[in-house]
Amino acid sequence: MDDAAKPVPDPVRRRRVFYIPGYDPIHPRRYRELYRREGAEQAALSGYRLDLRGKHVQGPYGWHVTAEIDGQTVETDVEVLVWSDIVRGSMSQSIPGTYLELIRTAWAYLGSGALFRLMRLRKGPIVAALYPIAVLLAQLLVALIVWGAVWGLLSLLPLTGAGWAGAALGAGAAVWVLRWFKARDSRFYAYYLMHDYAYSAQAGGANPPELEARMTAFRQTIAAALTGDYDEVLVVGHSSGAHLAVSILADLIREGRAGRGPALSFLSLGQVVPMVSYLPKAHRLRRDLQDLSRSPALTWVDVTAPGDGCAFALCDPVRVTGVAPEDQLWPLIYSAAFSQTLRPSTWAQVKRRYFRLHFQYLCAFDNLPGQPWDYDYFRITAGPRRLADHFAGRPQSKSRITLAANRFTGLS
Repeated sequence: MDDAAKPVPDPVRRRRVFYIPGYDPIHPRRYRELYRREGAEQAALSGYRLDLRGKHVQGPYGWHVTAEIDGQTVETDVEVLVWSDIVRGSMSQSIPGTYLELIRTAWAYLGSGALFRLMRLRKGPIVAALYPIAVLLAQLLVALIVWGAVWGLLSLLPLTGAGWAGAALGAGAAVWVLRWFKARDSRFYAYYLMHDYAYSAQAGGANPPELEARMTAFRQTIAAALTGDYDEVLVVGHSSGAHLAVSILADLIREGRAGRGPALSFLSLGQVVPMVSYLPKAHRLRRDLQDLSRSPALTWVDVTAPGDGCAFALCDPVRVTGVAPEDQLWPLIYSAAFSQTLRPSTWAQVKRRYFRLHFQYLCAFDNLPGQPWDYDYFRITAGPRRLADHFAGRPQSKSRITLAANRFTGLS
């Protein structure tokens, strides 16, 4: 019997959802529009109703969802925990500054040996990490070729000082080429990805002060919701937002602010935790992973997909980091299995669109009808079942990876 046919014991009537994005400079309205569009499509496919309206609670950005799913009416307040301003600030590097970031980031992963150990887990995310380095170096090579060509051609002119003029004009042409590439980075994603990896690597895996301050504010917001009249408080961490959520929730639980009110649930999607936890100074994240993994104060479910080349698919972030305690409870590891949960025609259209696939977790799945127990972002965030109930009795992925390849396992 599938979930839709089963009665819903103790259904959720009111839920609060906090969505923590990854390294994304875009205004959070994109997530509302994504939820509106994809939620409407999933509702039509799966036979339930979602109605989005303006936010009902305080907060910088969010929306309200009224859903009728499995014969139950559920009211959900969704809030995006915004750190896009910090992301934009970290991306305001000059072209020379970005190439300096490239050198520092490459050294952070190569010098520590983290890159080679990460390759033992999944090669996809490592290819994604090497991509901006390769593209930026290729762009630099093109610029240098243009410089040399202009210099060489002008040097052939029988004019006094033609060589020096050629060198100057060639340098100007090279700068123009580099600026041309940067202006079109929405096509190449080289600068964006370079800034992404550089932000995590700049302090060897430790959080920058401005990010720690924002995470403290997020923790206070979530703690306040846990005192409210909700049946579930669900935190969703996507991409690098997943490791932010790990630390936020670990701090909150250590403060004793969970376990007495609404059910606390954590859904990590497309996580890239090892890219940070494998760095030498990621002591805080490793300690938080260990503490959160054995806490009975929450339910933690991790969903990835092998088709997502940007994520550490099916990697248990606690075990692969090498900090799993003997009494580990979480996370439960599941696959969104894009090649199965999307129709063959849809999968054929998106399987080469790697950045689009990294956001598929937040989108509709057109091969789910008749299998509502499978991963459905909108049932989880707006339906009558708590996260623990949604996955109750479902075996974890048999392909999950638990190899502890990390050299750095210190917690302090």
